[in-house]
Amino acid sequence: MKSKIMYAVGVAGLLALLTTAPAQARTEPAPAQALALPAPTGSRPVGTVSLHLVDRDRPDPWVPAAKARELMVSLWYPARKGTGPAAPYMTREEAAALLEGQNVTGVPAEAVSGTRTHAVTGARPAGRKGSLPLVVLSPGFTMSRSSLTGLAEELASRGYVVAGIDHVHESYGTSLPGDRLAGCAACAEQEADPWAFGAKAVKGRQADVSFVLDRLLGRHPVWQGARLIDRSRVGMAGHSLGGAGTSWTMLQDSRVRAGVNMDGTFFVPVPEQGLARPFMVMGAGKVHEPGGQDFTWGRDWARMTDWKRWLTLEGGDHVSFTDYPLLTRRSARDLEVTRAYVAAFMDRHLRDRVQPLLDGPSAAYPEVTFWK
Repeated sequence: MKSKIMYAVGVAGLLALLTTAPAQARTEPAPAQALALPAPTGSRPVGTVSLHLVDRDRPDPWVPAAKARELMVSLWYPARKGTGPAAPYMTREEAAALLEGQNVTGVPAEAVSGTRTHAVTGARPAGRKGSLPLVVLSPGFTMSRSSLTGLAEELASRGYVVAGIDHVHESYGTSLPGDRLAGCAACAEQEADPWAFGAKAVKGRQADVSFVLDRLLGRHPVWQGARLIDRSRVGMAGHSLGGAGTSWTMLQDSRVRAGVNMDGTFFVPVPEQGLARPFMVMGAGKVHEPGGQDFTWGRDWARMTDWKRWLTLEGGDHVSFTDYPLLTRRSARDLEVTRAYVAAFMDRHLRDRVQPLLDGPSAAYPEVTFWK
């Protein structure tokens, strides 16, 4: 039973809808020109840059021969008005690895990599020094940072700096400098012992996030716009394994003030002394209702001692909190819901803004159920 739960709600593969739905219900991605992320709703133009960060004090947890941990990080941020090319959704090589990993045939990689985004590559950051909250995004297992692009662009348009992390060797493919493509070295460990893998991966992700925060918030930041970040206002949201990593990161790194777990099993339990910072769990359908398949939510919910919310999305599935419903069923509704609630959570806890959306059921989002 535990293994079944793991695959259903914890570290299910990328585009889980394609691999778990009945064959007759599967939908291949539309042609590249027909795929576009919904436009951000905030008032700020959005810029983006990609960073290659190397932690030389820590070996790669999945490739023992690699004596340093490599990460790819995308930053999305409020930008000055101007024109320029929209950022690519992902590289063609990453898209090809994704499709191969999910055994999707007959779909060109360009149909995925060519998805239209709304952030301008290399745009000049805008804002006052120390004025912008920072949100870290961590994707699900086998997924790349691009899977949360729609959420990242939305937050950036509302005045946040967003750091999306590719946890290298945990996705089907991550493009690295030097025309390298890192594959999913962690996949073999996940298949051998899912629960032991989950605990190891969660702890590794915490180390990744803390390293990224060091490089963004330290005395010699790696990004030219880092001076705009308010170091006292840092939040984190993660999907699936990234959600599991969010609570553990908060327990280990006091810089992260508030967190969201989107459909992730808590592989490392919240300790009995509890998590005394704001936390929200958003899950899909009956799997993550109280008493549902994922017993870890009820266990850890009881140990969250600060502001908290437990929400489920009726009719949702594991990838509802990512961009991928756009690819699998060409629907933006799940992403709209995710963006609204995550943005409200961050506004409330990083900006101290009243958010009635978080107080109870909303007529605008009837598919969202409040449980606690």
